[in-house]
Amino acid sequence: MQHVISLAFPFFGLIFLGYFAGKLMGLATDGLAWLNFFVIYLALPALFFQLLSETPIEQLGSWSFIISTTVVTFAMFALAFGVGYLRTGGDIRVSSIQGLVGSYSNIGYLGPGLTLAALGPAATVPTALIFCFDSALLFVIVPILMSIGHREEEGWGRTAFTIVKRILTHPFILATIAGIAAAAIDFQPPEAVDRLLTMLRGAAAPCALFAIGVTVSSRSIRRVEAELPALLAIKLLIHPVVIFLVLSWVGGIDPLWIATAVLMAGLPPATNCFVLASQYKVYVERASSAVLIGTIASVASVTALLYLVTNDMLPTGLF
Repeated sequence: MQHVISLAFPFFGLIFLGYFAGKLMGLATDGLAWLNFFVIYLALPALFFQLLSETPIEQLGSWSFIISTTVVTFAMFALAFGVGYLRTGGDIRVSSIQGLVGSYSNIGYLGPGLTLAALGPAATVPTALIFCFDSALLFVIVPILMSIGHREEEGWGRTAFTIVKRILTHPFILATIAGIAAAAIDFQPPEAVDRLLTMLRGAAAPCALFAIGVTVSSRSIRRVEAELPALLAIKLLIHPVVIFLVLSWVGGIDPLWIATAVLMAGLPPATNCFVLASQYKVYVERASSAVLIGTIASVASVTALLYLVTNDMLPTGLF
């Protein structure tokens, strides 16, 4: 247990340091623009590129893993969307954000640092694959559903253009593609560039976690709806259980990759849930509450998952 605490404490400690700094110093999220840019466009892409470029190319084409994890994420979205749809009496736009809360893990900011610290560099590939395909899936689903729910807002042509643009210009996805290409041709960057990438990579997790804390500190729990416990149960409990069962059933997948997928699935709702809610001007306050409460609740749930994973306590041979 001491080992688990030593893993979990720095991550959640940085989040809470950011939270208290935000509260005590009154730091506004608008002032985080430069830090978010650094993390999203420089530090985390450097992390993905450097580690993937050093990975044997044959490890990057595990389609059974990719399809399984993406299908499970879609199933969690559909389940959470269904809960919201029943709760709202058929409001597609609100239900779409609720679907995000139940399925979209904080796989960008929190995921890479946590999985690599717990499982080592071997967790890089599954972490990157889950991020790319989960993000691409949800970048496609949400705009489509928003267009269906409010037809006059945006035509289908513009919606399709928005989807493709978001996927093809996302810095994490671009860095992943570049890393895979570098691995395919065995490209080694010059030593000076490699050192710069190493420095950026080292800054990724601390800056990302602190930014999460400051962002969460600016949120307030003004409104908590009855469906929130169900949505967070789907995200923090059902998602990791289902991903473990599905990958175990599929078979032939490295146990470390399964452990990585379980940790990624058990992360709290991403702050992008609030960002997208704000963009579409729907479910904004409640999405904020979901991110805040989900992050707090994940201290217990993610620590429990870390305990299971680091002590090899995930049951094997179920199927």
